[in-house]
Amino acid sequence: MKEIYLDNSATTKVHPQVQELMVRIMNEEYGNPSSMHKKGLEAGHRIQEAKQRIAKTLHVQERELIFTSCGTEADNLAIIGGALANQRAGKHLITSSIEHPAVLESMKALTELGFEVTYLPVDENARIRLGDLEAALRPDTILASIMYVNNEVGSVMPISEAGALIKKKNPRTLFHVDAVQAYGKLPVRPKTAKIDLLTASGHKIHGPKGVGFLYVRDGVRLKPLMPGGGQQRGMRSGTENVPGIAGLGLAAELACKNLTEDMDRLYGLKEYFVQEINHIQGAHVNGFAGRDSAPHVVSVSFDGIDRSEVLLHGLEGRGIYVSSGSACASNHPAISATLLGMGLKREYLNATLRFSMSVFTTREELEYTASALRELLLTLRRFRKG
Repeated sequence: MKEIYLDNSATTKVHPQVQELMVRIMNEEYGNPSSMHKKGLEAGHRIQEAKQRIAKTLHVQERELIFTSCGTEADNLAIIGGALANQRAGKHLITSSIEHPAVLESMKALTELGFEVTYLPVDENARIRLGDLEAALRPDTILASIMYVNNEVGSVMPISEAGALIKKKNPRTLFHVDAVQAYGKLPVRPKTAKIDLLTASGHKIHGPKGVGFLYVRDGVRLKPLMPGGGQQRGMRSGTENVPGIAGLGLAAELACKNLTEDMDRLYGLKEYFVQEINHIQGAHVNGFAGRDSAPHVVSVSFDGIDRSEVLLHGLEGRGIYVSSGSACASNHPAISATLLGMGLKREYLNATLRFSMSVFTTREELEYTASALRELLLTLRRFRKG
């Protein structure tokens, strides 16, 4: 059976070149980067090489990067570490109501320590309103965290405008951006957007699982959450995952090497798929679907479907893999805050699928998927009426 993978927002297939590099390091360059002998120096060189590759894609300095075990850890370090290090200036935080659980749970943990959090609502396209952000900013606001791209519907937040607004109203407020769904898909420039802290993850860009990074602008103070041997300037102790870091560095370079061309191709595929979806009776694309959205995510709700999982498994039976929401929210089974925040009809809250593409996705795969959807929907609706 042909396999069509359209769940790339959950994770991606590791690029063959990344696989090759990681295997070579595990077999030949397996030293501890803190060791002073040749094997340790080889490992340390791989970490530095990864920093160089990533820094070049972001137009930042190598010393402004900290490697973590994942995007979740990077979010935790940015938000909790940033809040604890700067709490003398205030205890007010801002985020949106549709953030990734890594951000929302970090905020929840801080409220238990006496911090106050303002949650910004979103509009019908799952975007924050700059007016709401401006109204929420206070003299004691020490950190604002806004995602770059929503992982469920692909909405792109007004990050540059938000950064400018935050710094104009309160230059000391730290601006954190979870760019896990944006990095490698869209141009990401922390300094241009006045971002102080930025999170990314390896397995979203055809790199390995178990590794991510946090950009920390020079001069930003964070309280380390993992005390220990003092690796990474004491900001994140623990022996570095050298194969993973090297794989992340190469994946980042490959993802950004031809970014403009890859974006154009993905937007073309998205436009085609959205047109096909619009020709399916009772199928509705959520949010923006053009170049004002992320190039790789399409969220679709369906009339006459009680639970999206039925349709999901029907597609799986035909070799097509999609998602009914955020894979990272699988331990938070409540109704999607994103869909609720957009004001989606209640009957669609359990009848929505996410299709997410990668640079390996083809038009033929999307054509087959649209055809399979038509057939399955006819069958499921007929069965429901019966």
